[in-house]
Formats: sequence, structure tokens, C-alpha cells
Amino acid sequence: MTLRPAIPADLDAIMLIENRSFPTDAWSADTMAAELASPHGQYLIDEHDGVVIGYGGIRALQGSADADIQTIALLAEHRGEGRGRALLRALLAAARERGAREVFLDVRADNPAAAGLYLAEHFEEIGRRPRYYQPDDVDAIVMRRDLRRHPLSADEPQEANA
Repeated sequence: MTLRPAIPADLDAIMLIENRSFPTDAWSADTMAAELASPHGQYLIDEHDGVVIGYGGIRALQGSADADIQTIALLAEHRGEGRGRALLRALLAAARERGAREVFLDVRADNPAAAGLYLAEHFEEIGRRPRYYQPDDVDAIVMRRDLRRHPLSADEPQEANA
């Protein structure tokens, strides 16, 4: 597994995964390009044999007490291999490096595998946003991890580009 910072040249590969992973509510290429260019975030790429197979991003302003996992997505054939967990942990490390004490995320209520991963990684449900994901009318589960109560463990990467 190779995780590395995303660069603008990765946009096409990211959008391929974005559209396959989120067919009804994928971000636009312009939105994703803006995310990649923002100094307030960190996007990582997961490569396998030189091919981009996943990505994840966090919005974490330097010195802010909180951060938000924006997205994590993998090609379907690479799910269940621990890659999503590795991306999540690397994003948490990036948030911590920027000074965050809490990390938030939303997960679709119809994605129990992702919700289970987040619960296993010390996120807790703190609320719901009814019918948040459109056009599917799916609730968003709002989750939080307190990095003070649950600091990164020794087996989690200590740098964002681990």
C-alpha cells in the first residue's frame, strides 16, 4: 500500500473513483479541484501498482480545534483490505499535525461497513441529518472522534503521508 499526497494531476483518477463510489451524489470535478488546491485541507491518494485506487481528504485549518473528514473512497475491488482504515488513520494524523483536537465526519446511514469502521476507530455518533444525501433521501450519521480521549495509537501513522 502506498499513500501519498494528492496532486492536481490526480484529478481524473479521483473523479473516476468518486463517480463510481457515489453515483447519485458525486462531487463535481470543479469542487474536487478546489478541494485539492485548498491550503486548508490534505488529500491523500492510495496507489496499487502505480494505479490510483482510492483517496481521502480532510479539511483542517492550521491551529483550529476541529477538523472534518471530507471523503474517503476506494474502488470496489479494493474494499475490505484495510485500505480505508489506513486512509482514515493518515487523515487523523494530518488533523492532529494541524492542531485539531476533534475530528468530525458524516456517513450515509445506508453504509453500515463505513459506519462500523468509524465506530471501531473511536468515532461516536453525535447526531443525524434526516434525508441529507440527495437525491436518495438517505440520512447522514454525524460522528466525532475526540483526539484527546482517543489519541492516535502506536500502530496508527504519525505523519499524514505515511
